[in-house]
Amino acid sequence: MRTLYHVPLSGHSHRALLFLSLLGLECSITIIDIPSGENRRPAHLARNAFGEVPVLEDGADVIADSNAILVYLARKYGAAHWLPSDPVAEAEVQRWLSVAAGRIAFGPCAARLVTLFGAGFNIDEVLTRSHQTLDVMNSQLEHRIWIADTEAPTIADIALFSYVERSPEGNIDLSPYSHIGNWLSKIEKLPGFIPMPRSAVGLETRDDSLRDVS
Repeated sequence: MRTLYHVPLSGHSHRALLFLSLLGLECSITIIDIPSGENRRPAHLARNAFGEVPVLEDGADVIADSNAILVYLARKYGAAHWLPSDPVAEAEVQRWLSVAAGRIAFGPCAARLVTLFGAGFNIDEVLTRSHQTLDVMNSQLEHRIWIADTEAPTIADIALFSYVERSPEGNIDLSPYSHIGNWLSKIEKLPGFIPMPRSAVGLETRDDSLRDVS
């Protein structure tokens, strides 16, 4: 029995759900009601002492943290390309997992939290960090198919996808970042891809004309 404790509007939750789908793994979904404080009740704190979502229960295994879930699923169920064993490639994947947990979480994710929920971030600081991060990603992707410079997608691509793709909801225009647009399209074409729900905030859509439709 496999269960994902999930919040539909969370990019952290979406990356776990997306990877489960890409791997073709069946999973029941239990929605955690954050506004009501369900994540702070004893039942959920027993799964994740920080009260965070997502959490994956896979039989007797309980895995908290979205990036940890990606690592777990890749090692247990995924093809080797999702988390390479080559030291240099694995280090590059880890580098981008750190970007997802740091600069993306406190950049595009935070900007989106401002528009969705009125979070109290310094919006100028958040937007500056977002564009600095996207500038680097776009430059890297000019000469790479996948973000970790691998021949096939890795969990680094999955970790970064959700909040980058939903950047317009934080008033971040993706139109200057054509290489990111192409990269997003490649992920969306993977078998088993499922989109993240859209919210009617910020910029409504990214410029689909920049996306690779070949």
